[in-house]
Amino acid sequence: MEEFVTAAEGAEGAAVQPSGMDRRDALRVMAVAAVVPMLPTSASAAPAPVSRAPLPLLDEAQQPVRKKGPRGTPSDPVLQVAKADWPMLLSLRELTTLKALCDMIIPADDKSPSASAVGAPGYINEWASRPGGEASLVRVRGGLAWLDRESTARFGKRFHLCTDAQKTAICDDICYLPKAKPEHRFAAQFFDTIRDQTATAFYTTPQGWKDLGYIGNVALPKFEGPNAAIRKQLGLE
Repeated sequence: MEEFVTAAEGAEGAAVQPSGMDRRDALRVMAVAAVVPMLPTSASAAPAPVSRAPLPLLDEAQQPVRKKGPRGTPSDPVLQVAKADWPMLLSLRELTTLKALCDMIIPADDKSPSASAVGAPGYINEWASRPGGEASLVRVRGGLAWLDRESTARFGKRFHLCTDAQKTAICDDICYLPKAKPEHRFAAQFFDTIRDQTATAFYTTPQGWKDLGYIGNVALPKFEGPNAAIRKQLGLE
């Protein structure tokens, strides 16, 4: 204790009575002695003024455009907002013809509803009307106009008013592009597009899954592989 007080005296350079300070007071004095030289004087305490240039203001034309929530595109959809926010462009007349063609491609049977019953025409309308889908829209509209013109020329009425036999006669001429006559090649390309889109629309619905026999997302206690009929078709038996 006596040696410690002596060291404190040397640091302070002041008279400190060894008998008047205990260890805690000595530590406090040493700490103050170490800090005091670091404190600024009253003259140097005020910070030097710093000149600040004003921040530039953005012109209104430079302001970022705020969108009202996510929009998405067909290639980058916003899955949380599944509803398309672009206008549907096919007219009621065009949708009537399209409905008749979709139901020729996938008609109702004892097992499943028709393509139009599960919304295929609406799906195709949304697809053809999408932003950036101008070429698709031209093909769909041109093909629908061709169907009505062709059926009127052959049977004197629009396509949706024809009998199934009359519709089949027209579809047979355009249902296979490699064998389509030169004068039917555009219509065959149109039919090829509508067939693909109708199948996509139909087989991505619960009714389409059921038609395929797809059960999906159901846990199986045991998987024994494809059945005998499929293995035979694949040449595995």
